[in-house]
Order: sequence, then C-alpha cells, then structure tokens
Amino acid sequence: MLPGMTSSPAGPSIQERLVPDLTCFGCGPANPRGLQLRSFPGVDGATAQFTPWPEHDNGLGYLNGGIISTVLDCHSAAAVLDEADRRGWGPLTGAALPYVTAGLDVRFLRPAPLGEPLSLVAVVTRADESAMTVEVELRWDGKPRAGAVAHWKRWRPRPPS
Repeated sequence: MLPGMTSSPAGPSIQERLVPDLTCFGCGPANPRGLQLRSFPGVDGATAQFTPWPEHDNGLGYLNGGIISTVLDCHSAAAVLDEADRRGWGPLTGAALPYVTAGLDVRFLRPAPLGEPLSLVAVVTRADESAMTVEVELRWDGKPRAGAVAHWKRWRPRPPS
C-alpha cells in the first residue's frame, strides 16, 4: 500500500469503482506513482484520508500547496463522479471522465503537517447534468487547513478532425 493510501472503510473507493483505469496523478487507481487518493461516499458528503509523503514538503516542513490543491481537486472529482453515477449521468462514449474541472478556488487557511493523516470532505452544492459545484475541505487536528470551491463541467469530446 502506498504512503497516501488508507484501508477501505466500505469496499472499493469511488475511483476504484467508477474509473479503475484512470491514470490521474492525484486519484488514478491505475497510476502506481501517483497519490492514489481513495474517496468514499458518506452521509455528509464524500470522505477520504490522505497521509502526505516526506517528498511533499513545501521547504518549511509542511505540506506543499500544489499537493493540497491536487487532493482538493481530485477529492471534489470523486464527489462529482459519485453524484453523476447516482443520477445516471454516466460517461459519454469516447470520454474517460464525464466531467472535468472548470475552476478551482483554493483557500489556504493553516499549515498542514507532513506524515500525519489528513481528512478530506467534499459536498456537492449544485448539480445538473451540464455542471456541478463542490465545496471541499482538508482538515487536521479538528481544524480546516485548506478549502476550495470546485466547478465542474460536463465533458463533451470533439470528434477527430
């Protein structure tokens, strides 16, 4: 098991269930060198745990902001995938994912430690088939460390020219 992964609280993660061949650096189950974030549906939104690696240091002994942004983006993606799946808005032919990030407004609130399990929670606040909005937060020691509002758009692949 890679350092960022945690054991499954209830079977396969959203990513393992819906996009098992995805090679995304942050959450792709098929990327053995990636973070392999694993998100799970919950009563109050999608949840995950992530333990940063020593290589994720920002130079001051805390978690790098780029890694924070990546896990916020990828965890919000899991909430979107789960919402789309529950509503029957599955993948389009020729698209690996039914939705893509259209915007990510990240707020860094407090330093996040290295080597400690961090919690993530994501809640879909607006959903229709063409777009979704998600509020996502990274927490440690009972306090938010970073948060974001993620905007997702339905992916419409263009035919080859």
